[in-house]
Order: sequence, then structure tokens, then C-alpha cells
Amino acid sequence: MAICVKHAARVMVEKHVKGTIVCTASAVANNWRGATNLTDYTMSKNSVLGLVRTASQQLGSHGIRVNCMSPSAIGTPLALSTGLTSEGIQKVFGPFTSLKGILLTVKHIADAVLFLVSEDSAFITGHDLVVDGGLISIPHLNLAQN
Repeated sequence: MAICVKHAARVMVEKHVKGTIVCTASAVANNWRGATNLTDYTMSKNSVLGLVRTASQQLGSHGIRVNCMSPSAIGTPLALSTGLTSEGIQKVFGPFTSLKGILLTVKHIADAVLFLVSEDSAFITGHDLVVDGGLISIPHLNLAQN
């Protein structure tokens, strides 16, 4: 992620291109309580948040916005390749949302990114848009027990 931001920013600055860089982290990075598992994954996603916040400050003077989108678990091909199923993901994460009757889809994630690159978010930089249906609002979540 850092290499992608570094090289995209370098070209944008050299060519005087104002625009937006959007990184992807995870809702797990917004769990300030930590977790009993997923240490490496959580650590790497928190690093993305630090990168976004720092890069947004460094690149703002060039008219470049840097933001992040953090989804909760979804049945992408990568997630499914680990042996998880869409049903399994929903079984684990489905109860941990205040939004009943709606499940996270790839379209929700795409719409969040579209917002971050649109003029509707022209004054937003250094932000992490969490797309998790309220998952981070749950008082305590221990994925190892589910």
C-alpha cells in the first residue's frame, strides 16, 4: 500500500494532477480495544490508517486528497479462497450490526469509494470511511469465540 501511494503521489505531484488516492483498510483497524486474534492482519490495517493520515497532510498542499475505506467482512473471491463461505461470513458478522435485514455487498463498498473520489467529498481528506453496518459500535466483539 505504501509503495502504491508513494508512486501514485510522485507522478501526480510531478504532473501537477489534483486528485484523490483511496486506500483500503478494514473495519478491524477501527477496533480500538484490540482483539484476541488476527494480530498481523489488524496491525497491517492500522498501518494503512497511519499512512492515509500522514500522506493526506503531506499531499494536501498539492491538491491531492488521501482517504481510506474500511469494510467489514464480505464474501469476495479472496475471502472465499481461504475456505470461508459467504454464508459463514454472514453467520459470524451478520449478528454484529444494527442494520437488520441488509447485508454488506460489493456495491456498498464501491459506492463508498465512489463517494470518496467524487466532488461530493471535495473537502474530505485523511478520513477513514468505515462501511461496517455498525460493527465497530458493538461494545465487545471477540471473533475467536464465534
